Amino acid sequence: MTTALFSIAGAVAVVAAVLVVTSRRIVHAALWLVVALGAVAGCFGVLHAEFVALVQILVYVGAIVVLVLFALMLTKAPTNPLPGLTTGRSPFAAVVSLVLALILGAGVVVAFGNERIKPVSAGSAESVGNAVFRSWVLPFEVLSVLLLAALIGAIVLSQRSGRLSEPAQTVSSADGGDD
Repeated sequence: MTTALFSIAGAVAVVAAVLVVTSRRIVHAALWLVVALGAVAGCFGVLHAEFVALVQILVYVGAIVVLVLFALMLTKAPTNPLPGLTTGRSPFAAVVSLVLALILGAGVVVAFGNERIKPVSAGSAESVGNAVFRSWVLPFEVLSVLLLAALIGAIVLSQRSGRLSEPAQTVSSADGGDD
């Protein structure tokens, strides 16, 4: 039963991930990202790593996707489809990604063979906390600073584009009044 549930959650994650990169609307891509990350949390849940699944939902689904959507809305990025951004290289990129997926899949099969998926006992809050705050504290803090910089950058870009458009309107109205 564990293998079947894990396979279903994994398949949902893969399909949603493909829809993330093939979606023509950026907001739809962000929503498919929610589905993909939720399916990964489901994989953790099936493996009885409930704490990791909860952190996956809270941090990635709750915070990262909201941050992405917030940055999209602040920068006034176009949310409608942009057909001009697609190129003729899409078939080549699809073939390369398929080859890489096959190589990765073959590597997993070679590494694990016929080993069955077993629930882990190391997914407790204590073991994850020890790993994060002892072994991974520096990357964790670097990631938090990077996310903060991305948010500040989005705010600066949204403010700068607003300031640049206002003087242009003032100058054009002043030129029209002098004639």
